[in-house]
Amino acid sequence: MVSDDKKKVEESVDQNNVEKNDDKTDNLKNRDSEWMLRACRVYKEEYDDCTSFRGRFQQNFVYGEKLDCSQWKTDYDNCKKWKKTDDDDAYTELVASEKKRRLERLRPHYQNNVWEKREEPPKDWNAPLPDYLVQRNNNTFLALKQADIENNRETSDMLIPGCVIL
Repeated sequence: MVSDDKKKVEESVDQNNVEKNDDKTDNLKNRDSEWMLRACRVYKEEYDDCTSFRGRFQQNFVYGEKLDCSQWKTDYDNCKKWKKTDDDDAYTELVASEKKRRLERLRPHYQNNVWEKREEPPKDWNAPLPDYLVQRNNNTFLALKQADIENNRETSDMLIPGCVIL
């Protein structure tokens, strides 16, 4: 009887551990957007830069007014909360903020209707260069160094790791 009760307790503990592991796995699965999040110190640095004298001066020069820096502070707080307590709400808000920031950054690209966007590269994208470009680049420093490397020739200046100004 005692062994049966012990088995039931062990099974329930095992079941709880499995459920907890499943929850963690679900959280990890749901966190597909974690790649876009920055380190918490970066949010703090962005906030400090935004509120600094230099940052305010540049904002006033570029935009004619001070920008609202509170989102960087909110993101920093959410990042800290998420890292310390694994808070799903903080994670969700942080991802939403990054998506909004990314959309704002890419908005001019999406609104650009001047250029026709390609689906694939041109068929001759890797064709050889025209003769006039090959001749023009024949005696450049990079071409000579490339030839040295291809012929396994080491020159004395390749062995010197830096530059000395006298």
